[in-house]
Amino acid sequence: MKIRLADTRGFCAGVDRAIEIVKKVLEIEDINDALPTIEKVQKEFNTKAVVVKAQIHAGGRGKGGGVKYSPTTDIALKNTKEMLGMNLVTHQTGEEGQKVRKVYITQALDIKNEYYCAITLDRSQTKDVFMVSSEGGVEIEKVAEETPEKIIKVWIDPLVGMKSFHAMKLANGLGLTGEAYKTAIKVFIKMYKCYMGTDASIVEINPLVLTETDEIVALDAKFNFDGNAMFRHKDIVELRDTNEEDPTELEASKYDLNYIALDGEIGCMVNGAGLAMATMDIIKLYGAEPANFLDVGGGATKEKVTEAFKIITSDPQVKGILVNIFGGIMRCDVIADGVVSAVKEVGLTVPLVVRLEGTNVDEGKRIITESGLNVIAADNLRDGAEKIVAAVKAL
Repeated sequence: MKIRLADTRGFCAGVDRAIEIVKKVLEIEDINDALPTIEKVQKEFNTKAVVVKAQIHAGGRGKGGGVKYSPTTDIALKNTKEMLGMNLVTHQTGEEGQKVRKVYITQALDIKNEYYCAITLDRSQTKDVFMVSSEGGVEIEKVAEETPEKIIKVWIDPLVGMKSFHAMKLANGLGLTGEAYKTAIKVFIKMYKCYMGTDASIVEINPLVLTETDEIVALDAKFNFDGNAMFRHKDIVELRDTNEEDPTELEASKYDLNYIALDGEIGCMVNGAGLAMATMDIIKLYGAEPANFLDVGGGATKEKVTEAFKIITSDPQVKGILVNIFGGIMRCDVIADGVVSAVKEVGLTVPLVVRLEGTNVDEGKRIITESGLNVIAADNLRDGAEKIVAAVKAL
């Protein structure tokens, strides 16, 4: 689950204040709310100059025209009208872009320096890693590739937690001094508390800015949360914006299916994330591209398998389907029942290759054989990949 906070002045007071600002002050979905919201922000900060920001779950909004400085009320209103409903294209949305359904209004600041800071889990170290860089407001991936020395990192032992010396090292790495140095330390420590307290998988501020008056302000933040922990955070769940999610992936989540759409032509239905990755790899090895990652899990039912099949076939790019099941916890007969039920319900207009192995495999193969469906059986993963790629290329 992702949330982007387009203005996080409340970050220094904790995420609760930031969420409160987003909920009550800055958000505009209806153009009729634009003028009172703009005036409210102007009054709160005692300024006419504001910034209008597109609220989409993608980076690069500024370059795409999704962040506009507005020195007057009329210009702010004009920018808001132009932005609401526009199709914003950035390096993360792809050529198709993303529709802007919400905009945020925030104070315009005179910026001296922009910084990047984020905290996430470093699996290789089994510790959280806190990163900062003097190259804020840009793609951090590009900084890591071209000038990695500009990224300062500290690793935090989860048994100890973040201490002042961690935050001091980060602030020193950014070259901050005076009150800005002290404020940055507070922000970094509160970022860590926020990260831990919300069960986040990443908390990122980009940019964190130093103003001309030497204030530290978080201008934009992104949160990713562990979906398995959201039962503990009803307030965060309330902020979920399903308009910003892929509709197919959203539908899959309703049935507890792990689904990610890709750009290929061969749909995959697999049990287990590792096997799913291996299946995608071998499809590429034999000269084709997977259309999705789909893990039905170890506790799939006939109904769950049927829904998974429907989701795969709903993708117009899919020209063939490979079902690859290694039944340990998952029984092959349940998968077979689901596949037969799904094909009978939605029809089958593309080649289907099924490879079954493991628990109740003979029963599963019998169900598919006796179904009368035009299904290609595979003896192993290599055989399955070869057959589905050949079948698709023969179309």
